[in-house]
Amino acid sequence: MGAIMDMLYNLCMILYYIFYAMIVPWIPIKYRSKDISGQIALVTGAGGGIGRLLAIGLSNAGCKVVCWDVAKQSNEETVRLIQMSKGVAFAYQVDLTKREEVYQVAQRVKREVGKVSILINNAGVVSGKVLLDCSDEQIQRTFDVNVLAHFWTVKSFLPDMIMQDSGHIVTVASLAGLTGSDRLVDYCSSKFAAVGFDEALRTELAIDGRKGIKTTIVCPYLVNTPLFAGATSKFLPALEPQDVAQAAINSILTNEEVCIVPRYISYLMVLKRFLPVKAQIASHRALGLGEMMNNFQVTKPKYN
Repeated sequence: MGAIMDMLYNLCMILYYIFYAMIVPWIPIKYRSKDISGQIALVTGAGGGIGRLLAIGLSNAGCKVVCWDVAKQSNEETVRLIQMSKGVAFAYQVDLTKREEVYQVAQRVKREVGKVSILINNAGVVSGKVLLDCSDEQIQRTFDVNVLAHFWTVKSFLPDMIMQDSGHIVTVASLAGLTGSDRLVDYCSSKFAAVGFDEALRTELAIDGRKGIKTTIVCPYLVNTPLFAGATSKFLPALEPQDVAQAAINSILTNEEVCIVPRYISYLMVLKRFLPVKAQIASHRALGLGEMMNNFQVTKPKYN
């Protein structure tokens, strides 16, 4: 009898959450946003692109911002921009491919700034080559930065969140983590892993009863940043980084678990599940996605 009651209860909760998900997006954000002022937010890859905009946006929301990047000068420029606007920010040079360095710098942050309550794993790299043209080193670096670093940062800061039963972990992935694309085999694979990381972590925290710790996965379409310099879209225009950063911040403020940008693509992802594989490939060709990386320009990492 108890098992039947549990089943009925869970079915009711499923219907409730479906109804809730349909209604909530229509409520203006200002009426459902949480206050994050005074919290410490850490952003990886804060030296430019979406990372810099996230750092500035979080500062505008009242956070103390910790900026991590392998590019020292660019990272310090982000901090300078925040301080010019009377915000509080700190710069740390970190090579996310080095696990022990991540752990060591995380301890420095705790000593020098405080406990991180909002962690944004944003840093990413892309090779833009067909698989057989990717060197072993490039593939390794793609996974080190795009997904393995998430493990090291979360292991560094999650224990403090658990002790306070409060925090937010944001994974900036990509639409390439929901659908495969040519010349992005290593990148797509790493982003699929990042999406799985977020989903599994969210489930683990929920089953463990950690109701105060939230997670968000951000999956934007092609963004007009130096990371994808030269990449073009035939039908769907590239997104502006400001729009992606704002969508991610809105998701943090409203505890939205999945942030797909633009939002309407989430409906196409549902359609994808019902398309035969050959139809998916035909759709890829029809949208001109196979030509997207034709003029891609590789961005070399900067360390100073």
